[in-house]
Parts: sequence; structure tokens; C-alpha cells
Amino acid sequence: MSSHPHPSTGHPGPPRRLASVAVLVLCAVFCSLSAPSTASAQGKATPTQKEAELRKVNAKIEKVRKSVNADIEKRDRLSVQLRDAELGVQGARKRLDATRAERIASEGRLREFERELAKLEKDLTGERGALAGELRAAYVNGREEEIKLLLNQEDPATFGRMLQYYGYLGRARAERIGSIREKLERLALVREKVAAELARLQELEADQEREVAALRSAQDKRSKAVASIDSQIKSRGGELQRLESQARGLEKLIVELRKALRDVPVAKQAPFEPLKGKLPWPVQQGRVLARFGQPRAGGSMRWQGMLIGTDRGARVRAPFAGRVAYADWLPGMGLMLVVDHGGGYLSLYGHNEELFRKVGDPVAAGDVIGSVGDTGGHNQPALYFEVRRGRQPVDPQIWLQRR
Repeated sequence: MSSHPHPSTGHPGPPRRLASVAVLVLCAVFCSLSAPSTASAQGKATPTQKEAELRKVNAKIEKVRKSVNADIEKRDRLSVQLRDAELGVQGARKRLDATRAERIASEGRLREFERELAKLEKDLTGERGALAGELRAAYVNGREEEIKLLLNQEDPATFGRMLQYYGYLGRARAERIGSIREKLERLALVREKVAAELARLQELEADQEREVAALRSAQDKRSKAVASIDSQIKSRGGELQRLESQARGLEKLIVELRKALRDVPVAKQAPFEPLKGKLPWPVQQGRVLARFGQPRAGGSMRWQGMLIGTDRGARVRAPFAGRVAYADWLPGMGLMLVVDHGGGYLSLYGHNEELFRKVGDPVAAGDVIGSVGDTGGHNQPALYFEVRRGRQPVDPQIWLQRR
């Protein structure tokens, strides 16, 4: 800036010029001091602010989830039956997995206690043997061994050394007896722990049997629900109608998720753009059963993602980092998880047997987010994988490494 007067003001004279310069300097100093705080206010949010934003977004997504479920219940009684049955299967399987994991941990603790028990018993056998030897020697020497030593010794120095030696022996015996007492107490405690762990294992075995029975019951309900849907499709010829209804439900979900995710703090750049052909597959093995754009339902509809057939229970991994935006059951998709990667990109994972993440969870590349199943009424284990840029589905295979 210039310190010369504005043409319209004439010559202000030295006092006014100095005042003007002083004002400009103060303004510059104020701006330089205030700039960092302004940048801070407009820049990174604090952890507390981020948590508050995420809570708001998660609350919006929960409303979307409830709305989707309400639509299902209004529209399709058989879908409700299938949803409840498949969620029941997932719940029973999770409880069974938790019981099995607890049982494995309990068996591990039991093995540790048994090893400690064996070591204590071995140590006790050794110390008892050593103490018995010392006691036998003391018995042979007689109870008044120190008095005998005093009467038999003529050299005071030798007597002193022998007396000190007997003192060491006496303290050693006392310490050994104390050690044996402590080990016996520890042995009794470990035996109690072994007994308690064995009782716990019996309880877990009973729990496991109950969970297996619950899982079988839920699977039976699921089979009946699938059979009812198949019967309805055959009797009414409604496969196309059902698929179209499911597609509309997915589109509505994506639209509502987009609205809810507007305020979520994620990266603005499109992370997928430089990674075409470089991302790992969401399942390690499997064959492509349906590709993006292939016709389905007699050619009147097309696949918007890809279907990968693989083993039931195979781990589903996120190919890229992001945040879980949806994790629930959806008609045609079954147990589905949606990951928001930022930059307008979403990835969808359908037909899962179990979902291992919930809404709002951060996901790193390679994280296990689910396991492959046949939920949604599918007839074989497979993963449905879809990528969306905005609301538009794009060929997911172009982002994956070539096999």
C-alpha cells in the first residue's frame, strides 16, 4: 500500500500522514495476529466437534434405517419374514461364535493352571525330599548337636565357624519349610481354579448346545421364508416385479444416505481415481458369477455390480479406507454393508452371512468387515460388490487388480 494521500483528500500534512501510517501498521499487525486463529476456526475441527458431527450423521443414518425397515414392513410380508429369520441366524451365529471363543479361552486357562499345578507338585516333591534328608541328618546327629560340638571342640575359632555353619543350616531348614508351606497354599488355590474352570467349561458346553439349537431353528425359519418367496414367484410370475421393487429400495437408500452423509467429515478428494486396476478384491478367492451390465431377469434389468461366488464364511475385506455408512438387512441384498470412501464414492457389500462392523466405524484397507453368505434369499454363497460414484453405479471390476 502507498502512504500518499488520496487525490480527493488533498495534502493531509505530516501529522495526518503519520496517523495514517500508524493505523495501517496496527491493521497489519492485527491481521497477522488474527490470521492463524481464523484459519484454525475454518480449518481442522477439534476431536469433540468431530465426534458431535459423527453422532449427528449416525442419528440421520439410523432414521434412514428405520424408514427402510418401515417400508419393508408395509410393502412385503414375506420379506419381513425373511429379514427376521436371517437376522435371527446372524444373531445366533454371533452368540455361538462368542461362546466358542470363550470356551477356547477357558480351555487355554485350564491348560495353564494344569501346567502350573504339575510344576508345583514337582517342586514340592523335590523340596520335601531335600527337607527329609536334612531332617534325617539332624536326627542322626542328635537333638543336642550344638552342645556336643561345644564339649568336643578345643579350638574356639573352629567352634565359632561350626556354630555359624549350624546356624546357616537351621535358617535354611526354616526357609525350606516356609517355601513348602507357600507352595502348598498355592497348590490348593490352583486346584480350586482348575475345579472352577472345569465347571465353567461344562456351562459353556451347555450354552454352546443351546446356541447350536437356536441357530438350527433360525436356519429352518429362513429356509421356510425362502421357500414361501420362491412359491409366490412361481405362482404369480413376480420375479421381475420383485427385482424392480428391490432395485427401487436400494436407490432410495442411496439417495437418503447421500443426504445424511453431506455433513460427515471425510476427505474431499476422490480416492478411487488414481487407483483403477490397483485395489485388492474384497474376497481372496472366488469366480465371477455376474458382471456389471450383464442382463438379468430375462434381459429387462441389468446388474449394477458384480456377483462373486465363493465359500460360505469367507472373509470380506474393504479394498480401501473409509467409514461404515450403513449396516443392515435390505431386500434383495440381505445383510448389506455400505462404506463411504469420500470424494462421492461408496462401495456396497451384499449377501453377507455376518456383518462385523457397525455404522460410524472407521475402516482401513484390508479390514475384515463381513463374511460371505446367501442372505437376501440368494440360492448360493456369494458376495455382491458394487461401487457408486455419486448416485451412479460404475463397473467395480475396473478398480480391482487383474486376476
